[in-house]
Amino acid sequence: MTPEQVATASKPAVLELGEAFSRCPGTLRRARLLGISGWAFYITGRAGALGDVRAETAAAAIGFIAPEAVADGWDAAARVVRPIEVATGNLAECCRWGAQHLDHLPGTPRLATLLDRVVAGADATGMPLFAAWRAMPVPVPENAAGARAAAGLLLLREHFTGAYLLAVRAGGMTPLEAVLAGPEGEAGATACGWSPPYPPVGPLVRRRLWAEAMTDRLVSAAFRVLRPGEGAELVELLAATRAGLRAADQ
Repeated sequence: MTPEQVATASKPAVLELGEAFSRCPGTLRRARLLGISGWAFYITGRAGALGDVRAETAAAAIGFIAPEAVADGWDAAARVVRPIEVATGNLAECCRWGAQHLDHLPGTPRLATLLDRVVAGADATGMPLFAAWRAMPVPVPENAAGARAAAGLLLLREHFTGAYLLAVRAGGMTPLEAVLAGPEGEAGATACGWSPPYPPVGPLVRRRLWAEAMTDRLVSAAFRVLRPGEGAELVELLAATRAGLRAADQ
């Protein structure tokens, strides 16, 4: 597989697995322990890696959530706890979830190793959230495969998301238009805090498809660190991990 084919094939699993920990009840308990709402924890847990920035900066880095909705969560959390502390707690929950849900899967050690190399080789130019997250120390030993794999999935997801934001803007779309043209349409826009009326979707579909392809091209550079055959191996490991988690949930 070429690096671009690896990016295309791995993206669905990375996007799903990279945020799976955020839906875990244990993660939500962390929000209560910090004294903030689940929404404030989600927003600040993600953008808090940037440090003590303004809500407008956090919104610009996240991109696909309405600025007003970002500000609601960011400012509410900032009145109680520093953003970096929320991000640190978020990463700890990610690693806890990985140890709990991934350690027993046979391919996890190899998955963690490949993810570490891809994340380290990725270009963070124009992707402040990815750069900020990659700079955060992972609070686990190197032999903690499940935690390392979960952290790697979180980071690679941020890389994909940052590349998509760049591609969307290069394609002449606003983040709202990209959300509307996506699979969830207006429901997705509402979930991301955008208020109607919404622009028509029809003319946006072709631009979104272009942005998806450009995203894969941008991210593909990260997979060039893999040796021949390792790209296909990574895709297979991601698929097996996703299947294993889904089977455990049934």
